Amino acid sequence: MKLHIAEMLRAQREAHVSFHTPGHKRAGADITELSYSDNLYAPHGVLAEAERDVAHILGAEKSYLLTDGSTCGVFSMLDCLRAAGKKRVAMSAFSHPSAYHACEVMGLEPVFIAQKTAYGIPVPPTEDALSSALEGADALLLVSPDYYGFFPPLAAAKALCRAAEKPLLIDGAHGAHLHFTERYAGKYADLWVDGVHKSLPALTQGAVVSAAGEWADRLGRAVKRFRTTSPSYPILASVECAVKYPRNEAIEAASEAFKLRHGCLKNDDWTKILVPFGSLGARACALLEENGIYAEFNDGNYVMFYLSPCTREEELEQLGALLDGLPRGEVAEDAEVGCVPIYKEGA
Repeated sequence: MKLHIAEMLRAQREAHVSFHTPGHKRAGADITELSYSDNLYAPHGVLAEAERDVAHILGAEKSYLLTDGSTCGVFSMLDCLRAAGKKRVAMSAFSHPSAYHACEVMGLEPVFIAQKTAYGIPVPPTEDALSSALEGADALLLVSPDYYGFFPPLAAAKALCRAAEKPLLIDGAHGAHLHFTERYAGKYADLWVDGVHKSLPALTQGAVVSAAGEWADRLGRAVKRFRTTSPSYPILASVECAVKYPRNEAIEAASEAFKLRHGCLKNDDWTKILVPFGSLGARACALLEENGIYAEFNDGNYVMFYLSPCTREEELEQLGALLDGLPRGEVAEDAEVGCVPIYKEGA
């Protein structure tokens, strides 16, 4: 499949003398918006073609490329609710801080979904909890998958929202790799965001926000309020490339086999491997880093290793060989939530 943005940049790079921003004046690929490169605020050329392709792949009416991370997408989605006259949003207390910041900016009131934790990890909300929260709200915002690789009841959420004629929004910051599967946010949501740089091979801050049906035009207006006016074309090109990147079923299978072989927490997302180390997690990370291996996080119970389609099987084997020699502590049932922020009034 053609990579519209990357091919445009490649064609221009050889003869390019810069009298424009950015100030480093070195790489013709690092541009903003020039005569040949299209305009992200009114795309009609390569950017329009890239966004059309991405929307088709993701099953959206419209998709908008972002160089400002999933946070920009979350703000844009919630601005759509504001513009539609919505006042209250059912959401998890473990939502990303951007969701609460956006509610504050938009004048929206969060309605919290009842949700427990186990061993410091948020437990996905039940269908009953979603139904109860939605009764007192105008829309539902879910995180799917969460940072630990668990999913809410997506089909039930969609059915509840359709029955109540209320929009379903999904923060899929950690789920861009799922568009090949039935658990992909776009199969359920009216508005959703993909943090493409997290689990697909895009540069940091690369993301996509998408809409179905009647929400598409409203989302187009919203992203103009929050997207940068100086978009990074290397990031834009990497987002298009990442969405078009082929599925790597070999590494998916290798990840699931690794989890069984090394006593990892059973979760639902192959990109997130959680190894129980308890209080010895910091020591494990230090020893791994001495061997050039860097984990995503240590929350005091689990050390998490984040994979993507670019992870090589030999890298997993290297990790496994080192894990086998590391001592493990007990996982604490009463652990505080470590790597997922919890909303507190006034925070």
